[in-house]
Amino acid sequence: MIEVERNQAQSADTSHEESWKAASPQSRLQGRMYARAFGGLLLRDLHVLRRELFPFMIRIAMNPLLFLFIFTYVFPHMGEGGAVSPMSGPGFGTILLPGLMAVAIMFSGIAAVALPLSQEFGVTREIDDRVMCPLPVAAVALEKVCFSAMQSIVAAAIVFPLAYYIPTVPVQVHVQSWLFLGAVLVLSSLAAGALGLTIGTSVKPQQIGLIFGVVVVPITFLGCVYYPWAYLNHLRWLQIFVLFNPIVYMSEGLRAALTPTLPHMPAWLILSMLMASIAVLGTLGVKGFLRRVIG
Repeated sequence: MIEVERNQAQSADTSHEESWKAASPQSRLQGRMYARAFGGLLLRDLHVLRRELFPFMIRIAMNPLLFLFIFTYVFPHMGEGGAVSPMSGPGFGTILLPGLMAVAIMFSGIAAVALPLSQEFGVTREIDDRVMCPLPVAAVALEKVCFSAMQSIVAAAIVFPLAYYIPTVPVQVHVQSWLFLGAVLVLSSLAAGALGLTIGTSVKPQQIGLIFGVVVVPITFLGCVYYPWAYLNHLRWLQIFVLFNPIVYMSEGLRAALTPTLPHMPAWLILSMLMASIAVLGTLGVKGFLRRVIG
């Protein structure tokens, strides 16, 4: 009896091994096909972006350029003449550098996902052409997040020299860990893309412009962009309230990476909350994308 059971177990193991070997080449082939289709979508979006590169750069640079020019160049010179120069302390340019990079990442991520989705989900239903590629529908949504993350990293690279060279008072930048800086940039860019996907799939196309006034502007001003999170210690209720804002962790992460002498959150907390933001917003965005496309 024991011998019979042993033979049956061996035959079952053999059949499982044979089925795995048979399915393995097919799985690898399907994986390569998905990878090629994913890369094809990225190349298509890059080609479109290359044709619109100048408007993209103007959109990214205009807001931080004007903000830096007024608050870190004009106001300090007004102060030399005896005029009042608010928000122009000796370290304001240093405080502002990581915050403006975080804003550029966030705006670029939302603009790269939410705005195109408002058109693709419109009357013409352009999204139907995109989902016909040989990819799972969820992977099409993830491609949008990855492409927006690439744009966000470029946006941060564009803003950095502006925020570094324009202020009258020299900006103090010291990178202690390039690995941590790279991790913050990538995670922040992915979180911004996931936020854009969530907004683009949750809002009707005709209401997408309203979102920038109702959602994007408030989370920017409450995102520790113009001040470190630690400076809110006298407003404890607000200090706790802004912890639900993912831009806080983008700003604090870049502040910890670029200006570690300023007060900032612990590195482990920043990275953990950025990954949690990606998981939560990404899940909400993908579910919304599936609902809008399949439904």
